[in-house]
Amino acid sequence: MIVLKDITKKYDNGFEALKNISLHCNEGEITALIGPSGCGKTTLMKLINRLNNPTSGSVFIKGKDISEIDPVELRRSIGYVIQQIGLFPHMNIAKNVGTVPKLLKWDKERIGKRVDELLNLVSLDPETYRNRLPSELSGGQQQRVGVIRALAADPSVILMDEPFSALDPISREQLQEELVRLQREIKKTIVFVTHDMDEALKIADKIVLMKSGEIVQHGTPEEILRHPANEFVEDFIGQKRLKRYQGIPPVSQVMVERPITVTPNRGLAESMRIMEDKKVDSIIVVDEKNHLLGYVTVFDIVKAYQNEDTKIKDIMHSFNTTVNPDTPLTEAIQLMNKLQVPYLPVLNEKGLLEGLLTRGSIVGYVGSEYHSIKEGVV
Repeated sequence: MIVLKDITKKYDNGFEALKNISLHCNEGEITALIGPSGCGKTTLMKLINRLNNPTSGSVFIKGKDISEIDPVELRRSIGYVIQQIGLFPHMNIAKNVGTVPKLLKWDKERIGKRVDELLNLVSLDPETYRNRLPSELSGGQQQRVGVIRALAADPSVILMDEPFSALDPISREQLQEELVRLQREIKKTIVFVTHDMDEALKIADKIVLMKSGEIVQHGTPEEILRHPANEFVEDFIGQKRLKRYQGIPPVSQVMVERPITVTPNRGLAESMRIMEDKKVDSIIVVDEKNHLLGYVTVFDIVKAYQNEDTKIKDIMHSFNTTVNPDTPLTEAIQLMNKLQVPYLPVLNEKGLLEGLLTRGSIVGYVGSEYHSIKEGVV
């Protein structure tokens, strides 16, 4: 749909803003351009509607070189949403949304129907909002109007330059969700500039990560998260995001690090007291150097309790299966399900007990990760 081929942008002072960039934006998808300030993402986007012209290279839309298209005609065929919203303050909402259709000589009735259709599309009742001025709307409502104004003439391409960055976090999240919902219906080709990785991950079909005028990596959110190209990409994504999204954690991140243990020569009464204090129904048996020996359940102790000479070593059971700290969590869970056991000992390379993977620790880990994602913690 949009093809940028061998693009270079150099200014008169010698600064090279874009360096030999080639990129393909698929039809009906959102391509997010992301990177630190000054990386060239906005400069690159503005080449698509000729607000900038490349020093060398070509831009094609639907196979046509846009350098051969009149800039005014080109811009009227492309939707454009900016951070500052840019609504005309002296015009009501209907006239703002109908600006481009009017320039394209649509008749009044057609424009009116289109305005009402688009207001309904973003849950702004036409009867309520059609005749209001921009100053009478909240920031989030104004940005909704900015989005539908870009859609008014039904363009196939829409450019969005950090459109939600000036909004408060709640409004921003609502607009991101609104854009994702709208895109499912309208299937436009959207180029979206952002500096927010969470925003890119949420809305984009394809992410293009830039640095110093070059594309460092591009791919789907899944590809970027699972296979960051280098340390710069990892740092930009952030270690907490990588941990959350990038595959399965090892057992060491989920296990109970200090499980309740006893030595084999402990008496049953003392072991029972420990279990009561720690509120556990079984206990791990280790020697003085923390080598794993086995386990004992509360039922084993109750059954043998009347014999005062009985020690833990006399009633303990051996473990048939253990895991190491680097075992992937999914593999360990599969083992637990297969063996129908409530926990698995975690042994290091020296055979010493390092932790215990339990159903409770798994639930706790999953719960904390879900809470972090839901609350937007990064």
